[in-house]
Amino acid sequence: MKTFGFIVLGILLAVPGFSSVAMAAAAGVETLNLTAHWAGYVALVVFVIAYAFVMTEEVTHMRKSKPVLLAAGIIWGLIGLVYAINGIDHAAETAIRHNILEYAELFLFLLVAMTFINALEERQVFEVLRVKLVNAGFSYKSLFWITGVLAFFISPIADNLTTALLMCAVVMAIGKEDTKFVGLSCINIVVAANAGGAFSPFGDITTLMVWQKGVVQFQEFLALFVPSVVNWLVPAFIMSFAIANKKPEAQTEDLKLKRGAFVIMGLFLWTIATAVSFHNFLQLPPMVGMMAGLSLLKIYGYYLNRTHVSRYQTYDPEKAEERIGQILAFDVFKKVARAEWDTLLFFYGIILCVGGLGFMGYLALVSKVMYLDWGPTAANVTVGLLSAIVDNIPVMFAVLTMMPDMSHGQWLLVTLTAGVGGSLLSIGSAAGVALMGQARGKYTFFGHLKWSPVIALGYAASIWVHFLVNGKLF
Repeated sequence: MKTFGFIVLGILLAVPGFSSVAMAAAAGVETLNLTAHWAGYVALVVFVIAYAFVMTEEVTHMRKSKPVLLAAGIIWGLIGLVYAINGIDHAAETAIRHNILEYAELFLFLLVAMTFINALEERQVFEVLRVKLVNAGFSYKSLFWITGVLAFFISPIADNLTTALLMCAVVMAIGKEDTKFVGLSCINIVVAANAGGAFSPFGDITTLMVWQKGVVQFQEFLALFVPSVVNWLVPAFIMSFAIANKKPEAQTEDLKLKRGAFVIMGLFLWTIATAVSFHNFLQLPPMVGMMAGLSLLKIYGYYLNRTHVSRYQTYDPEKAEERIGQILAFDVFKKVARAEWDTLLFFYGIILCVGGLGFMGYLALVSKVMYLDWGPTAANVTVGLLSAIVDNIPVMFAVLTMMPDMSHGQWLLVTLTAGVGGSLLSIGSAAGVALMGQARGKYTFFGHLKWSPVIALGYAASIWVHFLVNGKLF
């Protein structure tokens, strides 16, 4: 799927221009430029092949973490070999430890966020929301807008993938066999979830990386709110004319929250506030606040466990409905175990692969071509387009590793484009890929591609609005 994009990127990276024996100073450590060295070329080939396996995961059924973990090992093995041959001690070790530290911060932050989301899901928070929307009796057009609005405003907190899956479950339950409604609604949800995630550090992995790097402060992401709204509203408004204004059949399904759901929601918000405060006021990594919040969830889980038997040991017919789903006690470690471990390990592989290519000198070369020769605006718009073909995580990590010298407005621009560029294709974001599986046959690659020009119009409009409302930041 995205293999072509990485082949193009690989060709760009392999442009000659630096000697393989050129020496550079980086953080006081002697480094080799390997952009024209055999080890560098092998590393590029290994990375492209590994990412080809990642993008064909649905065909091969091989989890995406496996090829990138192997590629990371090979790339850093090549680096270690070359440095050992040249008698340079500790340079590669220092570099890879820096990459591992960046991954550790991201890993711990995401682990806590995923645990909270899993806990809320187990307490049936998302399922109750779905049932209430299904039973509300809205028309198809109203539900198109409601699911879009909810996707836009939930994704900044619950991440775009979780939000998209929740809203897709709603339209699938309502639309049933109405392929057109489900397909258009899924496109709308993907665009809305990606746009909503762009103005929050918690909405997407790329925004989280930018925030943790300290490039953009928490409150400064709000400058992207209006451009993000425009990015979603433009295609949503045009697509809404294709939605029939009729009502689906009424449903009678009912569901209630499990005990402690509201407390866990409160703990999640408190944890987010703690992470933001630790980062903004104490200059500590956000993951420290997240881990502190996880301790509160664990303590509350202990309370739910201790009070579980005494509350439900006697059968009361009037509380039978309340007891449904309460048979098993809350277990926080099961929520940790249900984290997306394949995704977390995938991030490790990607960060070390891109970090290794950067240490070889390729990212400096790309930075020169894109940010000096093309200019930051063209480069940052291209980053968004690339993220529709190549996953936005390695693209954004590459930009953050390059750390080009550009204005704050340009950093916000690349945050916006990397976040919403994936909406251009159904395979351009995790939300789109997940929904193609969830709404199989109704939401498809070509169904999304049909509306890509409209989505591209929203992409261009959001960039224009960003320059308009945030011009003083450039």
